[in-house]
Amino acid sequence: MKLPFVDRVFLVVLDGVGIGAAPDAAEYGDAAANTLRHVIENSPSLTLPALAGLGLGHIAPLPRVPPVTQPLAAFGSMEAASAGKDTVIGHWELAGVVTHEPFAVFPAGFPSRIITAFRRATGLSPLGNIAASGTEVIRLLGEEHLRSGRPILYTSADSVFQLAAHETIIPPPRLYRLCRCARKILDSYRVARVIARPFIGTSPADFRRTSGRRDFAMAPPEPTILDRVAAQGLPVWAIGKIHDIFVGGGISRSFVTLNNGDGMAKIDGALGSLDKGLVVANLVDFDTSFGHRRDVPGFARALAEFDTWLEGFLPRLRPTDLLILCADHGCDPAMAGSDHTREAVPLLVYCPALPGGKNLGRGRTFAAVAELIGEVFGCRPSFLQAKTKGA
Repeated sequence: MKLPFVDRVFLVVLDGVGIGAAPDAAEYGDAAANTLRHVIENSPSLTLPALAGLGLGHIAPLPRVPPVTQPLAAFGSMEAASAGKDTVIGHWELAGVVTHEPFAVFPAGFPSRIITAFRRATGLSPLGNIAASGTEVIRLLGEEHLRSGRPILYTSADSVFQLAAHETIIPPPRLYRLCRCARKILDSYRVARVIARPFIGTSPADFRRTSGRRDFAMAPPEPTILDRVAAQGLPVWAIGKIHDIFVGGGISRSFVTLNNGDGMAKIDGALGSLDKGLVVANLVDFDTSFGHRRDVPGFARALAEFDTWLEGFLPRLRPTDLLILCADHGCDPAMAGSDHTREAVPLLVYCPALPGGKNLGRGRTFAAVAELIGEVFGCRPSFLQAKTKGA
């Protein structure tokens, strides 16, 4: 597909919004996962008319999201070629970098050699060092943290080293410095992300995390499509945690977001301000606020809010705009546990100047997104392999 007339591409990643178990999901314990279907079937009042109009109901059977006579978008689904189900892995592959070696995980806590290195670098001995939910761990260890001043360390089934600290004990700027120290230590261990998790409150009953979260990711091992678009002299704007995931690579302007609503407002702002180039946005609430917390009603509300926003956004697009909607993995709130789920993800590609309804099929890798963006901007990288698996 050659689209030389397109001036702007808006890539919007709906974090955690999978559309059914990937072919290898059983290897991850996720054979029963289906984020979208489970959220919709457990939310009787949820309808998604804007997404249905684009063609979401043509990708997979979904309750109350039927196929339409003439979809506005091209539609299909993608399956990760990379190993794992981490946010970084998913986004890197969307940007053209396939990760065959999975990141390291430490579900039993980090080994003493890592803790010792962190203590030597920072002078602090962390509390916890356990796999736990972030909201649970601050309730469990928050009071001890207030007494001792020691940061709370926790992880999960993902490749993450998370440091939580009360903003009055370890203010966010200092917490970020601690995370940068950890990042230097953890590169050699292939830990995907170090995450700062500031919180506030006076007791376990009212401890709550703030919007000061920061991710410190490993740098991609090779240039991404963001780098290649930037090398064409075009602006690349990042909204949400995109800057952190790509360690700023190729990004000319970055916008931190508080939540999905703020992210959608920032996308609106880019629509009115950027004349040409690439906008990459991550809407994180589906994953962080609802998927990991196994909150089906909250996930449903977030989908409804996004659909309402999308209905108003689509008519504002220019004929020379291209909108790509997809996800980076699943995070099925109807599953047990609190981890990501290994799923295929939806792919909807809309351009007002093109007829919709093209079936893009199943089995494309996530890197198909980078290939399309590369074709649009004339920088299609030779390393991308976005063909159907087995072709």
